[in-house]
Amino acid sequence: MADRRVEESAVSGQLQNDHRIADFDPPQKPKTNKFAIACAILACTTSILLGYDIGVMSGANIFIQNDLKLSDTEIAVLAGTLNIYSLIGSALAGRTSDWIGRRYTVVLSGVIFFVGALLMGLAPGYAFLMFGRFVAGIGVGYGLMIAPVYTVEISPTLDRGFLTSFPEVFVNLGILLGYVSNYAFSKLPTNLGWRYMLALGALPAVVLAVGVLAMPESPRWLVMQGRLGDAKRVLDKTSTSKEEAQLRLEDIKEAAGIPMHLNDDVVPVTKQSHGEGVWRQLIHPTPAVLHILIAALGIHFFQQVTGIDSVVLYSPRIFAKAGITSYEHTLLATVAVGFVKTIFIFIATFLLDRVGRRPLLLTSMGGMIFSLVCLGAALTIIDNHDSKIPWAVALCIIMVLFNVAFFSIGLGPITWVYSSEIFPLKLRAQGVSLGVAVNRVISGIVSMTFLSLYKAITIGGAFFLYAGIGVLAWVFFYTMLPETQGRTLEEMEVLFGKYHKWRQANAMLKTKKVDHGDGDENKGQVN
Repeated sequence: MADRRVEESAVSGQLQNDHRIADFDPPQKPKTNKFAIACAILACTTSILLGYDIGVMSGANIFIQNDLKLSDTEIAVLAGTLNIYSLIGSALAGRTSDWIGRRYTVVLSGVIFFVGALLMGLAPGYAFLMFGRFVAGIGVGYGLMIAPVYTVEISPTLDRGFLTSFPEVFVNLGILLGYVSNYAFSKLPTNLGWRYMLALGALPAVVLAVGVLAMPESPRWLVMQGRLGDAKRVLDKTSTSKEEAQLRLEDIKEAAGIPMHLNDDVVPVTKQSHGEGVWRQLIHPTPAVLHILIAALGIHFFQQVTGIDSVVLYSPRIFAKAGITSYEHTLLATVAVGFVKTIFIFIATFLLDRVGRRPLLLTSMGGMIFSLVCLGAALTIIDNHDSKIPWAVALCIIMVLFNVAFFSIGLGPITWVYSSEIFPLKLRAQGVSLGVAVNRVISGIVSMTFLSLYKAITIGGAFFLYAGIGVLAWVFFYTMLPETQGRTLEEMEVLFGKYHKWRQANAMLKTKKVDHGDGDENKGQVN
């Protein structure tokens, strides 16, 4: 890969002064770094674990209910509690990753889930199965927090949206694999099928344990430990030129509070650089950090409360309610949901850094509202007629596919991209942990209450409720979330704290770049 050409006089002058990233002006956008892609893929293997569990439980819960003679309430609790248990993992992950590093936290996530998957597959009864989900949930919590943090910290700015969307891509791949597993093992005896389905989730954990040997540590974590030499070597591998690596290192040093004149391989760092006092800064935030917290927790809250887990986890029951009576056809329709969800998440990865976060997010939420209203209407019509209505059945299937497609094009990946990129360096691990905690609590509540909700207000009424919440979500996204496309991680605080006036801050950053001679605001953003 050819190094970027830089105006020698401009770069030498700026490097002698403040080494600001905004002063780096390549003539053309570099190609995506293949090593950074490989690292992101390996780290995001943890996300397959959650996706597989979501997908496989949609079909396995029917086998489990028949085999263990469980009630609807017990099945709902079984499906939703993994999300609640994952709170423990996500709460511990922030501190753990600051202590042992991002890389080994990825390994820890895989090991814990591996044990949990085996326990679930070998479970002789309901209590043992719940214990297996408890262990697996802790592993999922670790993985959900660490995958986006590691990926965002190793990614260059120009490709950050693309690479940081990988966790959601792998969640969708996991869901698809779970659906395929349901269909593949559906012909086995009832007491064996669900055990194979659940135990198979241990395989991605094995791949992760082997693959992590090729992963470097996060350069930002290394800088926070004062290990500048190690950080420089990682940045050299994940950057397109030596100049870019140097500029990224200088910017990270500034964010970590390390003086610019310290350039030894190992330098002393303060407790603040190590991450001490983080929770105090989150509990008593500055206006900018408060806005960041509201945005991060809000987007996680609305991602789940708009009912995506109800659609994905209970899609076989939705299709059965719509009139698809064959169990095999129901599972095939569910596999179609997985394919559509996966295809559109791949499309989203290529649009994030081209279109921006806000346009995709608002379009996504608008499409979800439309599909939820139509799905609710179709199911209500079916509920009120004794005979089968073919067009209503077809509308149900189409709207379920529409819902997961619109979710995957925006709200799905952007939630993880956005919440992991907006926190300042020293607050990132714990900030992302808070977002994951909110995400998993709401996901668990939605999963455990859907069956009761649709019995109380009808299945159509449940989706009308989700659509109404979606309207509130659209308003929140429009008013509270600034556009972060093209901004370096260290520039994020400038955008926040202004709320609806964020465009003025964005314009100020653009003007600053122009004043420094960059011309195009998207040039030189190599975080």
